[in-house]
Formats: sequence, C-alpha cells, structure tokens
Amino acid sequence: MKQQLLKFVRGLGHDTVDVGTDSTAPVDYPDFAVAVAHEIIDGAAERGILICGSGVGASIAANKVHGIRAGLCHDCYSAHQGVEHDAANVLVLGARIIGPELAHDLVKSFLAANFTAEERHVRRVGKIKKIEASGQA
Repeated sequence: MKQQLLKFVRGLGHDTVDVGTDSTAPVDYPDFAVAVAHEIIDGAAERGILICGSGVGASIAANKVHGIRAGLCHDCYSAHQGVEHDAANVLVLGARIIGPELAHDLVKSFLAANFTAEERHVRRVGKIKKIEASGQA
C-alpha cells in the first residue's frame, strides 16, 4: 500500500519523504510513527501519512509526540474534517482494513483539506494544545 500511495501522492503534485520500511519483515510501528512525527515537527513536511495493519497502534504512538494530531480514518468525511476542524497533521491508515481505492480517496481528502480557523475550532485546538502541554487531562 505504501508504494501505491507514494506514487499516488506524487501524482497529485506533492513532494514526499519516505521514512518507512522497505521490507515485508515485521517492524515496530512506534519507530516509524516517531519518524513521521519528527518530519512534521522539524518542518521537513507539513503532513504525514502512517500505514500499519490496523492503524490503531501507529495512531496511538504518533499522538504521543508533542504537536502531532493523528487521526485513524476509514471514511473520507473524517479524513478531511479532521484537518478542517481539528488541525490533524497525520493521517493513519490500516492496510488490513481498507483497500487501495479507499486509501487513495482518504489521502486525497486529507491532503486537499485546510484548517478552517473558525473561532470554535481554534478554541478547541487550543484546548488540545493545553492538555498536551500539561501532560495530563
């Protein structure tokens, strides 16, 4: 799925940075979640896409990194709404859950979306940032 999505994203006119595995051997998804997160935090990328079996573990790991707002999406509404309302900067996909056509649709929706900056969304993202900064709920 990764190779298909890299080609698809490049076809949409986006530059890509691949920090994922090139092997079919089992790997530890937290390592790759952190690698993608650091590309965003360091300014090398505006957004990231993580792919793992279910997407759950990668989503959890990515969201532990300060400044990352990762969403596991299986529908196009969530993929764009997460960016528009929640300033999501990482899309997480479960390769064992969705097929390639849906993955293309999700990525396209995610990459085409922009944060609305409406007052209610700015306020809510601000609250998320405060929770993150405090290290507790």
